[in-house]
Amino acid sequence: MPVTTPRALPALPEMRPRTVTDQIFDLLYQRVIDLSLPPGTRLSEAEVAAQTGVSRQPVRDAFFRLSQLGFILIRPQRATTVTPISEQAVTQAYFIRAALEESVMREAARTLTPEDHDRLADLIVAQHAALDAADHGQFHALDDSFHREICTAAGLEFVWTLVKENKGHMDRARFLSLSFGAPRVIEEHRQILDALRRRDAEAAAAALRLHLSQIQSIIDRLKKDRPEMFETAADLS
Repeated sequence: MPVTTPRALPALPEMRPRTVTDQIFDLLYQRVIDLSLPPGTRLSEAEVAAQTGVSRQPVRDAFFRLSQLGFILIRPQRATTVTPISEQAVTQAYFIRAALEESVMREAARTLTPEDHDRLADLIVAQHAALDAADHGQFHALDDSFHREICTAAGLEFVWTLVKENKGHMDRARFLSLSFGAPRVIEEHRQILDALRRRDAEAAAAALRLHLSQIQSIIDRLKKDRPEMFETAADLS
């Protein structure tokens, strides 16, 4: 059988342009995560389209994506609403994140440079400043930056992409806990960095595991302090 040479493929653009649907999705996703749109909030395609100056179709597509992730509930002939925080979804997100990031920590302990360590230290300093300013949005963003920087510096940025895709439900609970839990987050980041500086892979993995496992005590406290934010048996029926 003769061998044929395939025609050259056209070059692809460096980055797929972000669609209007992507932008609407990102906007609503962030507001669900930071609780600007708390559980129970009613969402209207028409209102979101009017406020953002777009047609209803990209809003409808963004709503569908959010519903597939479990952040909004779309019911025919009834209001579309932001879902309560699901303890089960938070627990599932924790297991995925812990499994991925513990492996990253072991690699990071071996490969990160002193310059990488210094960048992580700078992020912790910035978190302190955000805490002092009571800027929860910036604090949460810096929390993400700390974990992403470790993945990137270890040559495992693709892991952060997977983590980011799966951690949204965990993020809602963690954001809600920043009013009382932010100082502990900073201390736990320090413990992770200390283990990385010592190149102690198991200590780094253990510090990361302790850091993420706080989510259960966070849930227990929030369910007492803010029960209206959480899924109940009635929501499941």
